Amino acid sequence: MVVYIVVIATVFVLSFGLILLILGGRSRESTRLIEVTGGTTPGYAPGGKTMLASLLDSERVSKVVQPLRGLLGSREDPDLVRRLASAGYRKTVHADIYFLVRILLPAVALVLGLLLIRHNAFFWVAVLAAAAFMVPDLWLMTAISRRREQIRLSLPDALDLLVICMEAGLGLDQAILRVGQELKISHPALSEEFMLIGLEQRAGKPRLDAWRNMADRVGVESVRQFVQMLVQTERFGTPISKSLGTFADSLRVRRRQQAEEMAAKTTIKMIPPLVLFIFPNLFIVLLGPAAIMIWRNLARVMTGG
Repeated sequence: MVVYIVVIATVFVLSFGLILLILGGRSRESTRLIEVTGGTTPGYAPGGKTMLASLLDSERVSKVVQPLRGLLGSREDPDLVRRLASAGYRKTVHADIYFLVRILLPAVALVLGLLLIRHNAFFWVAVLAAAAFMVPDLWLMTAISRRREQIRLSLPDALDLLVICMEAGLGLDQAILRVGQELKISHPALSEEFMLIGLEQRAGKPRLDAWRNMADRVGVESVRQFVQMLVQTERFGTPISKSLGTFADSLRVRRRQQAEEMAAKTTIKMIPPLVLFIFPNLFIVLLGPAAIMIWRNLARVMTGG
């Protein structure tokens, strides 16, 4: 039974990876950009997107999923669209692929369970199908958390660049676009958000609304504070460059304090492993020979030897 479960789990993971690999055709535009730019940093494609996002943007995927778009109903779930946008996947095809994978994985788990499991098949097949149904949600939650962490860590550097650009004579909107272009390679997630601000403003959306939309998309507390600071400086007319510099310094201090807090917690977190795994071994090594000698001496005394 354990062997069957291991085999099914392995096939399930390989099937999920195979689906992502099949969807991994790179479009001609992306291939041409890679040739022109000479490649990018590992893990990221041109435009500041992750390689997975570049793979999901391929024309092949759109052609495969487009006939199923009416059946999937992915556009009818605004919460899913918002969560995918928070993870960096904003096209309609991304929601379609998410729904398609969420349908296919339980079906694959169901078929494999019926073929391989002989005892208590109904129970194990139901467990595997439920686990397969939850895998896309777990992946999406992980992607959102990873992207938010990237944005949180890259914000102080972006603020420093904003200060430099504004002190050089650029306006705030031009400085945001310039910083977004400069951060494409080092901080692609934040670069994409800055470029989206520029696109929204070009489309006619007010500046304050574009900033608030970025804060809602990202969902990071430091970004919300950054947007609130921009809104206040816009309303009251205070110098933005000085406010940005002060805010960047406060973010670095806060990040250093969080690192010190995490370092202070390590002593407490190490107590359970020490008690459960290390101390018993030390007791066996140190007290084991003494206990054996005491037992032997007591046995000799009892036997009169």
